[in-house]
Amino acid sequence: MKCYKGKILTVDSENNVFNYLVEDEGKIEYVGNTLPEKYRSCDIIDIGNKAICPSFVDTHQHMAAFSTFHAGLNVMDAESNLEMMDMIRAFVKRSGKKKTLIAFGASPYSVSEQRLISKEQLDDVCPDKEIMVVKYDGHACVINSKLLNKLKSKLECLRGYHPETGEMNQEAFFTCSDYITNSLSIINLIRNMQVAIDYQASKGIGCIHTVSGVGFAGNLDMSLEKLFAKSLNNGFQIRVFPQSMKTTVALKRKIPRIGGCFECALDGCFGSKDAALNMPYADDTNNMGILYYDDKKVIDFCKAANRQGLQIEMHAIGDRAFDQACKALKEALDDFPRNDHRHGIIHDCLPTEYGLEICSKYNIQMPMQSAFIEWKQEPDEYLSTIMGTERTKKLNPIRTMSEKGIVISFGSDAPCTTPDPIVWMDKAVNNPNTEQCISIQDALKMCTYNGYYTSFDEDIRGSLEVGKKADMVILSENIYNAENISKVRVEQLILNGKKYKSCSEKVIKAVICGLFSKNKF
Repeated sequence: MKCYKGKILTVDSENNVFNYLVEDEGKIEYVGNTLPEKYRSCDIIDIGNKAICPSFVDTHQHMAAFSTFHAGLNVMDAESNLEMMDMIRAFVKRSGKKKTLIAFGASPYSVSEQRLISKEQLDDVCPDKEIMVVKYDGHACVINSKLLNKLKSKLECLRGYHPETGEMNQEAFFTCSDYITNSLSIINLIRNMQVAIDYQASKGIGCIHTVSGVGFAGNLDMSLEKLFAKSLNNGFQIRVFPQSMKTTVALKRKIPRIGGCFECALDGCFGSKDAALNMPYADDTNNMGILYYDDKKVIDFCKAANRQGLQIEMHAIGDRAFDQACKALKEALDDFPRNDHRHGIIHDCLPTEYGLEICSKYNIQMPMQSAFIEWKQEPDEYLSTIMGTERTKKLNPIRTMSEKGIVISFGSDAPCTTPDPIVWMDKAVNNPNTEQCISIQDALKMCTYNGYYTSFDEDIRGSLEVGKKADMVILSENIYNAENISKVRVEQLILNGKKYKSCSEKVIKAVICGLFSKNKF
């Protein structure tokens, strides 16, 4: 039994802040402002001016992809393509005998040249190995001549094939991605997952929702993520969402939820100007983006998944895609009402009044990315150019959605952004669009309780209340009173009352544990 003394940010229904928390055998025994006599003999851990809050949740990421790219080269911080070339050149030198390399995070909007790195530039620094540099939004890439020649017969008939620059979009990008991911061994993929989870734990994250089922033969990533989730014995939680329009993909794996991006994406993204809009792009009046499916296909999918008791989530960036998602979920719930479905729409970058009214009435939740606010890889200057100033101001209206009673949670969309809940809260509270700023209390709830709510875990996690799991984060200071939220640091993650233990272990042992474990996934 341990007693923590300090500022306890409970994130309960009243947002109480208490002075004491007592943990016993992994559960919270007591919280309050005075310590009862019966607990005064237990070990007291005085955290001083620090604070304790519930563990964080990332409610939307691509774990297999993030794990793979996290093990590769991150070029997001490059100020120019020349600097990026230097980074890649050094990466090639230390890559040893690897034949295929991956870099992630290239953006034409954050480098001085204002264009993507080219095939010729990649050939200059990496002529002898295959390399794919993935664009920051995860929807395109640039490849060198060696990889282009390897895949030419598969690529040249596909949409999005640009051999002159090496840039691959749409189907051509997916083919490149499939080739790269299928070149990874299962052992390396699991090791990469272990490292990626440990990294996220260092940011105070104790639970992730991962969307799976793209780029790996036979949905290998989905099966491995389920196995990996079950193998963990350190309290870290993983909830797997199969990215498929076929409900059998989830049902045969006994996964109670379905959705994500890629096959469950209703449109593209702003970076490629294929997010589906109700009005044309400001700089291209013939372009309204792309709806990947007609209404009937989306409605039929939602009706089938809803009737089979699955929780549904779908990707919608543009307002036309958002309306399509709302309409489909409404039709599904009118067809077969469910009181506690927890269906959700991911991203919700440009929601409409029509769609928000549906979400409010039908209790549709929203896993959003506040990290997209003032995003270096996709700056407001670029968004204003393609969408116009007025429409750009309507992006990510977190406060408006919250005031309508819609449950909002935050996620990274990793590898698009690096998982970091402190950043999510900072951007939501200090939004340059002041009309959409929210309180730090609300932001913390969106990173904790609401995240656990979206996967039906709020009864045992997400707030520091008696009877719940002692899943907690020690912060360097009380974030409610912090002068600069971005300066607050995660000092320790505690899961089931114990200091987080690395999930790094022998792969074979992890696989065996996963096969026989009854852990939730």
